[in-house]
Formats: sequence, structure tokens, C-alpha cells
Amino acid sequence: MIETGKEILNYLSRLGVDYADVRIVKRLREEIEVKNGILETAVKNETYGYGIRVLYNGAWGFASSFDFSQYKKIAEKALIIAKASAKTNKKRVTLAPAEIIKAKWSNSYQIDPFLVPFEKKLDLLFTADKIMREVKGITLTESSLSFFREDKVFLSSEGTEIEQSILESGGGITAYAIEGSDIQRRSHPNSFGGDFRKGGWEFIEDLDLVGHAEKIAKEAVSLLSAEPLPEMVTTLILDGTQLALQVHESCGHPTELDRVLGMEASFAGTSFLTLDKRGNFQYGSEIVNIVADATHPYGLGSFGYDDEGIPAQRSYLVKDGIFVGYLTSRETATILGEKSNGTMRADGWNRIPIIRMTNINLLPGNIPFEDLIASTEEGVYMAVNKNWSIDDKRLNFHFGCEIAYEIKDGEIGKIYKNPYYTGITYEFWRSCDAIADEKSWRVWGVPNCGKGEPIQVARVGHGVSPARFRKVKVGGK
Repeated sequence: MIETGKEILNYLSRLGVDYADVRIVKRLREEIEVKNGILETAVKNETYGYGIRVLYNGAWGFASSFDFSQYKKIAEKALIIAKASAKTNKKRVTLAPAEIIKAKWSNSYQIDPFLVPFEKKLDLLFTADKIMREVKGITLTESSLSFFREDKVFLSSEGTEIEQSILESGGGITAYAIEGSDIQRRSHPNSFGGDFRKGGWEFIEDLDLVGHAEKIAKEAVSLLSAEPLPEMVTTLILDGTQLALQVHESCGHPTELDRVLGMEASFAGTSFLTLDKRGNFQYGSEIVNIVADATHPYGLGSFGYDDEGIPAQRSYLVKDGIFVGYLTSRETATILGEKSNGTMRADGWNRIPIIRMTNINLLPGNIPFEDLIASTEEGVYMAVNKNWSIDDKRLNFHFGCEIAYEIKDGEIGKIYKNPYYTGITYEFWRSCDAIADEKSWRVWGVPNCGKGEPIQVARVGHGVSPARFRKVKVGGK
């Protein structure tokens, strides 16, 4: 792959481009899903190709292919696009300086999931599925496993040569109880496919899908007879699964500098965190600290180097409640007079890199989770996302969860169904008065973050522990 990349770059140098880079990417995926005791999906596919990005006269051009014998034609196509873009470009692209790097990187794991027998994977899913279906009142069950491997090479005309290899695993189970128009569900360890991280089959074993199957099925059935959460303004505690999505939607996306600059307005929207707010805007209470950390050992948003060859970094987005930083690229960082903090990634070989979240983490507080509940006289504890909505600027939001628990006199009480909460991003984070400690802190994986035109799907992570928010509007219709 390195030698092929060098050959392509050598040809590009003869075309007179200002800058060029080549990414050669091989991806392997396996998806297995069981529904109601029936194997619904069993897919394993591999893609292999390359993408060429060139800068000419201050404008980008990009082209890609799976046919390596046609690399000259693809390189010329990228240059043609750059020349056409330069004619309409209102502002020349300038790249922030970057270190020349020659390196190899891979994440750690114990058991390669692609070497685990298919029968063993099926047995796990069918066993968990059977246990859920044996619970009286369960109508539908789902269980799934997902594995992902990516090997890629990045080479630039500046002299950078990087080889990377990543391996990721994930899975989950969900039980549905349906009575008339009332549909209730419970999931483990999270909704929408479960949880995902960099690692091997050992992570699937740690999830203990079989051990949690009966519990979540019984909870789904019990939700049918539960009361809807009353509408009120109260204290709200979010579990890690829901808080991870809250961070994703109201912290990660609005700090993407391309959104702020209007580059994503047509599809993903813009951001309320405009340039004038950096360094002086009170985003949250003084205990709220949020970092972008691509160096975490198992986070789904971790890597060695981004798709511009910039090393993985850990940088503050919010510090002591004040908004202080963006997710940047080499192009956008120049506007801030800085270097890129390494957040450019592409969805495979046939997409141009764009700014993507890494692991956007809410740093833990100093109170044990048990004390977080015990110190709450009255409120609601919500867990596991069910649905969500947020506006284009990432200000007004509405989140629904699978289950809510009453908190009264510092103790967990009865359950409620169809719980939701609403708010405005900065008001919500300013109301945060307690965050659980590191003992309950965990990075949750989000493998399906959509952005860009044409659409790109990114794999990102969010480290959180449960947190408490005051005077939040909740309900249960």
C-alpha cells in the first residue's frame, strides 16, 4: 500500500499541484442480527480503494476509485475538479503547518472477532434471544453483533507516510412489549444496536448479553402497566447512555468549526457557538469540563493520526464551564491562527475528509453515583435513549428515553414510561450541579454519526458518568 501511494504521489507531483495526499483504505465488516429466533442478517463485506485529494490555486479537488490501474486518470480528475473550483472560489484555502510524520499505529485487542467461529456468534445471539422470548408479554426481540476492521495508508506531498490498523467490536439486545398502540422496549447495554468500542471479542464477552436478557425483557413488560411520567419541572439525573447522546448532539456537533463557518449548513446545519463566543461564553456550570480526546485507549473515536496526518490529541472544548475550543482541520485552524487539533476523517476511500467528532468526553466529577441519588430529595432518573430531536443550531432539544425512575428522599422509586425532557443547550448545561465520579465513568460508542454531502457515517465516542441537572422540563406523553 505504501509503494502504491508513493507511485500515485510521484505522478501528482508532475501535474503541478500545490499540495496532494493519497489515502488507501481496506475495510472489512461483519454484521449479524437475530430477530424473534430467526437469523435476519448475516453479512460480511470488504471494500478496498483509494482517494486522491489535491490543492490547486487555493481550491480542493477530490477523486477516488477501486481500480488501481487507473490512478493516473483519477489523479487528473481530482486536478480538473480543483481547477474548476478555483474559478469560483471566493477565498483561497490555506493549510496550517503540520509535522512531517512517518509512523505506524494500531489499537490493542485480545481476541480477533473475525477469527471467532460464526457458530459461536450465532449461539450467543440465539441464546439471548430465546431467554427474552421466554418472558411472558414479550412481542419482539432483537440481538446483534457488529465487527469492523480498517487498514489504511496516508501519504502526503509534504513527506508524511502513515500506516494505521483499527479493530472494533460491538453488540446489544432489545426486547419489545406491545399492547395495542402502546410499544415499550428495553435495551442492553444501549439502544440502537448496543455499545461499540475499539477492541476484540473480549468486549462482547464483557457485555454479558445472555446474563441481561431476562432482566430487560421483564422491564419492557412492566413498562406497559407503568404510568406515563407527569409533566413538570424537576431535578433530572441522566444515566451514561443518555448523557452520551446529549453530549453528542449538544456539545460535539456545535463545536465543529466547519458548521460554525457555514460549510455544513445545507445538510447538518450551523452552530450557536459562533467565533465571538470563544473564551467568554458560559456554556455550562463551572463543574462542566468537556474534552475532545482521540487518544483514549478504547474509544470509538480514537486513532493514531487523522486523515490529514495530524497526530491524535486531547484538547478542551469547555473548561470550567467556559467555551474555549473547536474541532478543527488544517484549513479551518488557520482562521483561528492555530494548528489543527486533528479531527479530519473520511468515511472510507471514496469520501473526502471532513471535520468529525473524536471522543467528546464530559470529565467526571467527585461524587459517587450512590451519593448523587442519595443527595437528591426529589426528581427523576432517566436511562437509555428512545428518540431525539434538536434544531439546526443545536440549541433547542427534545430527548425521549426508554425508562424513568422516581427519586424521592434520596431513593429510587417506581418506574415511568415514555419519559422525555426538553431544554435549551446552554441553559441545560448551566443547570448541571453534580457529576458522578470516575468509578461510573465510561466511553460509549456511537457508530452511525451522519454528516456531509454525500453522506458520511463516522464512528465516534463519548465518555460520561451520570450527571444531575436542576429545573428541567420533563413529561411522559
